[in-house]
Amino acid sequence: MSRLRVMMLAAMVSILTAQSAPAVAGAAITTAEWTLYRDKFLDPAGRIVDNANAGISHSEGQGYGLLLSYLADNRGDFDRIWAFTRTEMLLRNDGLAAWKWDPSATPRVTDTNNATDGDLLIAYGLALAGSAWRRPDLTTAAATIASALAAGGLERVGDAVLLKPGNAGFGAADRQDGPVVNPSYWVFEALPVMAELAPDGPWRELANNGRALIATTMKIGEAGLPPDWVSLKAAPRAADGFPQNFGYNAIRIPLYLIRAGIRDRALLEPFAVHMADPEGRLRIVDVANGQTRQLLDDAGYRIIPALVACVIDGKKLPDSVQSFAPTDYYPSTLHLLALSYARRHEPECL
Repeated sequence: MSRLRVMMLAAMVSILTAQSAPAVAGAAITTAEWTLYRDKFLDPAGRIVDNANAGISHSEGQGYGLLLSYLADNRGDFDRIWAFTRTEMLLRNDGLAAWKWDPSATPRVTDTNNATDGDLLIAYGLALAGSAWRRPDLTTAAATIASALAAGGLERVGDAVLLKPGNAGFGAADRQDGPVVNPSYWVFEALPVMAELAPDGPWRELANNGRALIATTMKIGEAGLPPDWVSLKAAPRAADGFPQNFGYNAIRIPLYLIRAGIRDRALLEPFAVHMADPEGRLRIVDVANGQTRQLLDDAGYRIIPALVACVIDGKKLPDSVQSFAPTDYYPSTLHLLALSYARRHEPECL
């Protein structure tokens, strides 16, 4: 890739970032918050440790780590996370990351399939940092991943462009109920940046199809909420072999919509109505009958329905979710993503 092309890409990413510039001054993630997160989940080698999942690392976590360290403006930690990701996980011959790295296994990479949400997050974090910090090496790496995603991570089924959860194992030829998708893999805020990095990809179609998919899958069963995994072989339904839940994957869908600036009440209101109990605890829901299977009380989970309520109805975030204390990797990550968005774009929520 020519230096001129890299400079143009960085400039376009900068423009996209400026369009969603902070509404208030100050860091999106404070030094104290990042230090708490880093000390619990970032090991010296540069891998983000999923402490609730046997201490493994995965491409999703590395992507989140890049994004959060960028939002904290910590360039040293960003470079550590990127170095581990580049040398330990970007091992496939198609430019995408192997999704699972296990410190207890030999070899450490125990599943070489990719996870497209992880690939999106990695490319997005690299692109943002490359533009903000004038690092053409990061912009070039982001463009390489975006092009690889456009080439292998997207699939056209009928009139729709879909995001495959992984390049192998989810298509119509791979499963009796295929194609299978995961609506929470659509990282909507990243898609306009991918369109600048890899302009030949159908990214606008992908974004539009993702929104339509979420609206459609809310109508599966009685829950009024989308399941984590969806079969699109015929009419959308919960995919075989997975828990039939609005679960740990799908709970981040409204956060991704909001962070992308999507304030469509028709999309967001079902989450406000159905995803939390009256005390604000997040519900894991059986999509078939709408019954609660589990209640999640961690502040990193509670902040998501609270942020939805703020965006669509102007309700302030409860004091209990406005301060950050790390617990487990996943809710702690969601907590910082939600807080950083509120600070930059919804200060009236605080």
